[in-house]
Amino acid sequence: MNNKNKTLDPSHDTTRPKDQFASNPVVISVKNLHKSFNLPPERAWGLKQAIFNRLKGIKGYKEQKVLNGINFEIHQGEFVGIVGRNGSGKSTLLKTLAKIYFPEKGSVEVNGQLVPFIELGVGFNPELSGRDNVYLNGALLGFSNKEMDDMYDEIVDFAELKPFMDQKLKNFSSGMQVRLAFSIAIRAKGDILLLDEVLAVGDAAFQQKCNDYFASLHGNQTVILVTHSMENVRKFCTRAILIENGKIAQDDNPEKVSKAYEKLWK
Repeated sequence: MNNKNKTLDPSHDTTRPKDQFASNPVVISVKNLHKSFNLPPERAWGLKQAIFNRLKGIKGYKEQKVLNGINFEIHQGEFVGIVGRNGSGKSTLLKTLAKIYFPEKGSVEVNGQLVPFIELGVGFNPELSGRDNVYLNGALLGFSNKEMDDMYDEIVDFAELKPFMDQKLKNFSSGMQVRLAFSIAIRAKGDILLLDEVLAVGDAAFQQKCNDYFASLHGNQTVILVTHSMENVRKFCTRAILIENGKIAQDDNPEKVSKAYEKLWK
């Protein structure tokens, strides 16, 4: 069967069952969230073609709806996995939560300090030292120099980069940059941590270090992880949300959602 055309059985229950975090405060509330992008259908070769298209009423773009009426709440202490096939809308959802994108309809309310780790290199300046980039990232996350002073040693120790911190970032390998960026994100001690496929980066030793850190978070910090790894969903998450065609197809315990995701590929 062609998995591109595989869809979920509409009988799937998309409502979330009660769990141990239901009585905790709501830290993220998403209501009727819609997000679209305008994409050029084809290139207009030159000014003459562009004018012709305009006169003919041919739009210079087509609308691609990515999120189509998303609703959910996340409670303090939950570790939520967001899963779905490429193009399902999960990364767009994460970037909307991080306020990189803004909803065209609906609302996203965040109660607490949110720390995103979404794209490697965002907020980094390759001409600055590793040390300066730690403080630059901290400032972008809303922390003062004094707060970053208090976190600095923990960040560097976790990243295992102490001998290199006075070198320019452009001399760091991509793996070193990943370790530094991730260490800043997790040691910034925000209330909510947003992660996009972070467990797929770094060498085996660093991945194990990340795994150990995530295992320690249960109930202590709110985490939202976008991933394709059902192993990580089962291992770390207390809840999972499956996104399909811009909508929530299932919101349930990690085992049930993982099985629903895996069925999409059979």
